[in-house]
Amino acid sequence: MSGIYIHIPFCKQACHYCDFHFSTNLKKKDEMVLALAKEIELRKSEFQDDPEFSGVETIYFGGGTPSILQVEDLKFLIDEVYRNYKVVENPEITVEANPDDLTETRIIELSKNKVNRLSIGIQSFFEDDLKLMNRAHNVEEAKKCLEIATHYFDNISIDLIYGVPEMSNEKWLQNIETALSFGVPHISSYALTVEPKTALHSFIQKGIIPQPDDEVAQEHFQILVDKLSESGFIHYELSNFGKEKYFSKNNSSYWLGKKYIGIGPSAHSYDGKNRGWNVSNNSLYIKSIQENKLPIEIETLTKTDRYNEYIMTGLRTIWGVSLERIEQEFGKTYLDYLNQQAAKFIEDHLLFIDDNILRTTKKGKFLSDGIASDLFLLNLE
Repeated sequence: MSGIYIHIPFCKQACHYCDFHFSTNLKKKDEMVLALAKEIELRKSEFQDDPEFSGVETIYFGGGTPSILQVEDLKFLIDEVYRNYKVVENPEITVEANPDDLTETRIIELSKNKVNRLSIGIQSFFEDDLKLMNRAHNVEEAKKCLEIATHYFDNISIDLIYGVPEMSNEKWLQNIETALSFGVPHISSYALTVEPKTALHSFIQKGIIPQPDDEVAQEHFQILVDKLSESGFIHYELSNFGKEKYFSKNNSSYWLGKKYIGIGPSAHSYDGKNRGWNVSNNSLYIKSIQENKLPIEIETLTKTDRYNEYIMTGLRTIWGVSLERIEQEFGKTYLDYLNQQAAKFIEDHLLFIDDNILRTTKKGKFLSDGIASDLFLLNLE
């Protein structure tokens, strides 16, 4: 599977918890769209030179807020992908969107183009949470956009945030039930995390907002897992739940170590051996692309880096970590190390081995990132 991720680095306003790269100044929007199109063209040989490449299977507009662009801009960029790359017959084309951008007219326009999946940043169905997060939409807009979107799109994902300070278990359950009432087939849900240099971090340091509580977040996570599994969702990745046939193909390709090209400022790319990332500065990005230069830094991953990445992504998903693959790809030393490190977690019922696959138990799922870091190998190369 090969995918193209396109980063749209603009937002109406800054959410208090967000540390992604974006700008609230839209002056360079048109220049940026042209630069994105040019980078799409400049990088076409990366897939064409790959003998395993059979066509682009996913195009994902992330951000920032892609729905801030006109539908014509999105269509132009999709057409550029089609013009420069071989694309499979029915690719998954996702646009991340905020509820306040999704008017009925906009939703209809998107549905008439090649976009076939929406990822909507709801975050909460309560006004106090949305204000705390500094979201640009309100509850009425969230509900209205879902009501309309479900008429025109079959494949919709929504984002919800748990572990919000002073959010009770009852309130969190109500959030999930409201989401389910719209019949969406995919939910991505994340714990509220406090990133350095964000407004949220500053408010917590000043005592304006209490620090999120890890125990509360863990309780919310278990409520989420139980409620969604009762409702027919498959918990296929730590933060992602989908009905059968509605897993995100784009995100699954990251977790399964597939190749992808990241277009736009701050976007990451991966070709199986190297990881690259574009400069996180809109002006520098545009200037570089206009000069036909790729503003990218590349790191070649060592065998140990690749092992650690596979452990991290594998334990987050239902596909787990294949012990056979560890031995074949990395060798017996790595397999022996993994078995030795995993033993205490197996004993504590946080990990288990089934059919030669190492996976997290229900109890271990929430802790999977921490467990993975204990299974990492120091870079000995």
